[in-house]
Amino acid sequence: MALYDRISTIKGIGAQRAEKLAALGIETVRDMLYYFPNSVEDRRITKKVTDLLDGEVACITAVVGAAPSVKRIRKGFAVYSVPLRDDTGVITATFYNNPYVMNNFRVGSYYNFYGRIEHKFGQKKIITPIYEAFGVNNVTNNIVPIYRTGAHITQKVMVATIKKCLEEAGDSIEDFMPKSLIEKYNLCRADYAIRNIHFPTDYDAYESARNRLAFEELFLLQLALKLNKANTRRAIVTPYEATDIDFLLAKLPFSLTNAQKRVIKEITGDLSFSTPMNRLVQGDVGSGKTVVALAAIYLTLINGYQAAFMAPTSILARQHYEDLAPILESLGYKTALLVGSMSKKEKNMVYEQLASGEIHLVIGTHALFQEGVNFKNLRLVVTDEQHRFGVKQRGALVAKGDNPHILVMTATPIPRTLALIIYGDLDISIIDELPPGREKVDTFCIGENIRERMYSFIRKEVSLKHKVYIVCPMVDENDELDLKSAVSYRDNLAESIFPDIKVGLVHGKMKDSEKDAVMNEFAFGDMDILVSTTVIEVGVNVPQATLMIIENAERFGLSQLHQLRGRVGRGKDKSYCILLPSTMDEDIKKRMGIMTKTNDGFVISQTDLQLRGPGEFFGTRQHGLPPLKISSLLDMETLKKSSEAVSELLKSDPTLSNDENTLLRKRAEAICSDIDEYMV
Repeated sequence: MALYDRISTIKGIGAQRAEKLAALGIETVRDMLYYFPNSVEDRRITKKVTDLLDGEVACITAVVGAAPSVKRIRKGFAVYSVPLRDDTGVITATFYNNPYVMNNFRVGSYYNFYGRIEHKFGQKKIITPIYEAFGVNNVTNNIVPIYRTGAHITQKVMVATIKKCLEEAGDSIEDFMPKSLIEKYNLCRADYAIRNIHFPTDYDAYESARNRLAFEELFLLQLALKLNKANTRRAIVTPYEATDIDFLLAKLPFSLTNAQKRVIKEITGDLSFSTPMNRLVQGDVGSGKTVVALAAIYLTLINGYQAAFMAPTSILARQHYEDLAPILESLGYKTALLVGSMSKKEKNMVYEQLASGEIHLVIGTHALFQEGVNFKNLRLVVTDEQHRFGVKQRGALVAKGDNPHILVMTATPIPRTLALIIYGDLDISIIDELPPGREKVDTFCIGENIRERMYSFIRKEVSLKHKVYIVCPMVDENDELDLKSAVSYRDNLAESIFPDIKVGLVHGKMKDSEKDAVMNEFAFGDMDILVSTTVIEVGVNVPQATLMIIENAERFGLSQLHQLRGRVGRGKDKSYCILLPSTMDEDIKKRMGIMTKTNDGFVISQTDLQLRGPGEFFGTRQHGLPPLKISSLLDMETLKKSSEAVSELLKSDPTLSNDENTLLRKRAEAICSDIDEYMV
C-alpha cells in the first residue's frame, strides 16, 4: 500500500464507508494519516469494580458472566444489559437502542470497557461504554486519540483504519522539512510525529508529535503565502513619478500625526517601485486611515491614473464620498459615487464617465465590481474593512485594472504576526497613534435595575445638543430569542419614554435610500436619538454623537463592541458608552470588564481572538485560507518560530530549487493550490 492509494484499497473499507470518509476529506491513505485527533484520553489505568466511584469515567477489565438481555421500555426505546464481573465484584454494561451488543459478547470471555460509572439502588453500571476484546488495546488500556467523526463512522473504525494505514504505509511517510530546520527548532521526525499523534507511547511523545505537526502546518502555510506573494510581485508597472503631496496637505484642516506620516511614506515608496503595491493599513477606530488612503489616491490622480475606493456599506461609501469629494474636486479631480440604490440612469452616467476617464475617483460598494463597470486606466484599488468582503469580490474589482496597486484598510487591530498570516500577500502598516484631542470614551456596564437612570442620562445629553445611538441585535421581535428588537424599541422610546424627542430607526432590511435619508437626518437634522442594528458599526461619522448604548451587549464580539463604541467620541465633547447585557454570568462579566477597562483596540482584539478563535473572528472563508488541522493562529510562539524558519529557508533558497527542497516545494505548491481553491 502506498501513501496516495485510495482509502477504499484498505481491507474492510467498502464503497459506502469510503463515501462517509470522503465527507470528512479523507480520500487517500495519506489523508487518513493526516486526519489528526482533536485530543487524547489516558485510558491506561484499569480499575477494579469495587473501587469504581459514582459519576467517574473509568476503564475496567471484566468477564461476561451471562448472555446479554434486553428490556423494552417503550416503543422505539430498548435497554440492553451485559452482566460483567471481575475478582472484586459485579457490574452491568448498559447500552441504549443498540441491538448489535446482543451478538458482540461471548460468555466467559474477557473484555476491556471504558465509560461513565453509575451507582443506583446498590447496583453499579457502566453506561454505553466503549469496549473491545482484552489484549487488543486499540481504544482501551492505552492513550487513545479522539477524532471528529461523521455519521456512522465510529471512533473504533477511525482508530482501526489509521492503525491499518500505519502498518502498511507508515514506512513511506515523507519528511520534507530541511534537516537544518528540524535540528534548529528541535523537531521530531515526520514518521515519529504521525505515529505518536495517533498512538502515543506517552504524553511526552504526544506533545512532541503535536509540536512538530503544528510547526509544520504553520510553516507550510506561511511558505506558500510568501511564494504566492513573490509570484504576484513579478508584474511590472510604471512607477509613479510625482510623489509630492504638499498641495493635498494644504487643503486639510488639520496636521497629520507622525504615524500617518510614516505610513504615507511607506505607501509612497511602494508606488515608486515597478511592482504593484499590496499593502494593509491597520489602525484603531479614529486613527485617521481615510487620510492615508486619500494620500494614496491623490498620488494616483496626479500621476494620471484612476482610483477606486470600495466600502462594505452604502452608508460608509456615502460618508467617504462626502469627506473626500470636496477636497479632491477643489484640486481639479472629479469624484463619483456608485452604490446599488442609484437609478439605472445615474449608474449609466457613472459607467460612461469611468470608461472615458472623466471620473478620476469612484467610491462605492459591491456595485463597483459589477458587469458594466469599466475603467480607462484603473491603477489603485482601496478597500475599507477588507475582511467584510469575500476574496473573490475583492479580486473582481482588482481585475478591472491592469495590475493595479492595492491598499486595504481595517480598524480591527490584530497582532502583526497573525496579520502576516491572515493577510499573507500584503505588506503591513500600522497607525498606532490617535490624532490629538480624541478623548477616551468612558464605558460602563449596567444592569436592568438602573435603566431609568440611563434614560435620564440620555435626556441630559440631548438637552446639551448631543446625539445618541442605541444599538439592538435584532431588527424584529423573535419569540425564540429574548433580544431587543430595533423596531419595537424605537416605537416604545418615541411613544412612551421620549415623546418630545425625535427618535429615528435604521436597520439592514431598509432600502439604501431609506437608510441614507435617516443617517443624514441624524447627522445634520433634528433627529437626536437613533435606534439601529449594527449597520452603523463602521465608518459613520457624526461628531455631535456623544453616547452609545448597546442593548444585549453579550451578543456581540468584543471587537464589534469596540467598533460600535468608535461611533462616538469623534467630536470635541466628552463621550460615553453604556453596555446593557441581558444576563450577567462570570464569562459575560469578564468580557464586559475588558471593555470598561481599556480603549486599546489591540488589547481588545487579542482578547476577542482568544475567546472566539480566528474562524469566527474573521469569518471562515473571508480571509481565503484553508482550515488548519492541528495548529492555531493564536499560538503566537509557534507562529513566530515558523515565520523565522520560512525567512531563513527562503534567504538561502528563494525558489526552493535545491535538490534537498524538492519534496518541500511540492508540498508548498499543494498548499498554494488549496489556498487558491479556498478563495473561490
